[in-house]
Amino acid sequence: MGGTIALLAAQGHRVVILDITNGEPTPLGTPELRAKETAAATAALAPTAAHAHNGGSIVRTMLGQGILPDKNGLPTGLPNRSVQHTLEARHLVAGVIRKYQISMIFVPHPLDAHPDHLAVTRIVVDARFDAMLTSLPMPGDDGQSPLYPNWLFYYYATHLRVLPQPSFIIDTSAFAQQKRAAIAAYHSQMAGNPKNADVPARLAAMDTYIGSRINAAAGEAFYTDEPLGLTNLDSIL
Repeated sequence: MGGTIALLAAQGHRVVILDITNGEPTPLGTPELRAKETAAATAALAPTAAHAHNGGSIVRTMLGQGILPDKNGLPTGLPNRSVQHTLEARHLVAGVIRKYQISMIFVPHPLDAHPDHLAVTRIVVDARFDAMLTSLPMPGDDGQSPLYPNWLFYYYATHLRVLPQPSFIIDTSAFAQQKRAAIAAYHSQMAGNPKNADVPARLAAMDTYIGSRINAAAGEAFYTDEPLGLTNLDSIL
């Protein structure tokens, strides 16, 4: 959903990206390299000079930063490839929700084959509820008030060969180039890895296909279990 992240930030929203793990180990990556790639990818999605006046921003943080132990001076989050749905993990996410007073959450769609994706989605769904519990401090919440985010949407990060059946599609045509730059920033995972070298082209093709469903040059698909409320029909494409 890189195009949507860039779009929301350009529109003046503060977008918080929460990394649950550091993504390592991988065949060609290291924690230090992945941290540099992550910073470059985040910068690629940030509002451009043309949108700077809107005041939007992207904040990126690692789960448990300053709470969980670091390794070699880098925050690591939960263990990659073995993320577990635990009360501790839920409360760490709830602390982030409170700290930034999150009103809208995006998580991986629960139809997936990646165990980490499945675990993260369940953790965050439950943390959404935990964040509203009164008289119960959450780690890292900086004393911010309990709240229940209004919306939870699913994006498609699937390892299954399934076609999305979305509730809505966002037109990301104006931000397709920023998304491509963010993907390219993960060189150790994409262009630098022969097995994944064609992934950026596949993602671009998917964006084109999803966008074509709403007569747009590029689009990203989302699903929700909850009905969307509208005050008018003007923004429906």
